[in-house]
Amino acid sequence: MSENFDDDLVLVDRILSSDHHAFQTLYEKYYDRVFAIARGILLDNEEAADSVQEIFTLVYKNLARFDRRSKFSTWLFRIAVNRSIQQARKLKFKKKQSEFDNFVETIPDKEPPVEVNDPHVNETMAVLHPNDRAILTLFYWDELSLQEIADSLGCSANAAKTRLFRARERFKEVFEKTERRED
Repeated sequence: MSENFDDDLVLVDRILSSDHHAFQTLYEKYYDRVFAIARGILLDNEEAADSVQEIFTLVYKNLARFDRRSKFSTWLFRIAVNRSIQQARKLKFKKKQSEFDNFVETIPDKEPPVEVNDPHVNETMAVLHPNDRAILTLFYWDELSLQEIADSLGCSANAAKTRLFRARERFKEVFEKTERRED
């Protein structure tokens, strides 16, 4: 067998042949990583859990479209990132709409931690755009390589590197601003 063999392809073939146990195997194998991606972007455990269910539903419905040019995990992570960012945008719009409807002055919600013990990091992540949270989560929490991130985001490795650099810069800027506020 070659080094590039994706053992998930065997499971994909079994799923496409109506083996539902194979889907359960994939689900169990990737649930934690997909949840971590969704949680890193959405910053809310309940929203992340809902998003994970939608992600795996999308995967199941669209599995026949998986073209095998990339690893299954890369395809799955790309769906997870895109779906989580869409959910974050919906939540942001819903929040704005609710604030407008109620004519209530905005008080920032305390976001749950991003599985990091540093409240300052959590607060900073909560302020960032979902795209920035996505790339930082993929790199630091999921420890994906730049190429894996690029594949997951549908861009080149250089573009992923640039996005990561910019996300780090924005993180640093927000982190330092909130740090000064606390002093």
